[in-house]
Amino acid sequence: MDKFDQQIIDILKLNARASVSDIARKVNLSRSAVTARVQKLESEKVILGYHADVAKKDNIELIKAYLALKFDMSSSTQYCETYAEHIYQIDGVKWCHAISGETDMMLYVEVETMTQLNAIRDELQKIPELRHLMTHTVLTEFFNTLSNAN
Repeated sequence: MDKFDQQIIDILKLNARASVSDIARKVNLSRSAVTARVQKLESEKVILGYHADVAKKDNIELIKAYLALKFDMSSSTQYCETYAEHIYQIDGVKWCHAISGETDMMLYVEVETMTQLNAIRDELQKIPELRHLMTHTVLTEFFNTLSNAN
């Protein structure tokens, strides 16, 4: 990945609906070059998808939780890679990291109801190699420098 790819990614992070023409103008490449680069980033799974930030309904306070996943001992890193794409498709999962230590994978979830949180847990429990799933519900968020929330 070179500086042009990084610039394209930065633009798409700010506006997933940016046109190829706009991106090409900003990074000083042709539209066909930008199109080819975006397609390559998608095929290499650098870009996993495009998303819309949606306003909360009627100021509903979201339920936030961290889910710690532990897979079978043999090749837990392989399971993280295998299931990351499936987990990415689950509504409410905001990020997923393979981590070191007792836990193999950590997920961060935001949902409107406990029913939705339980549905995510139920979906994860279908993973055959999952040995342990622990949920840590966020009680208070003191600060979040990563969030671009209102």
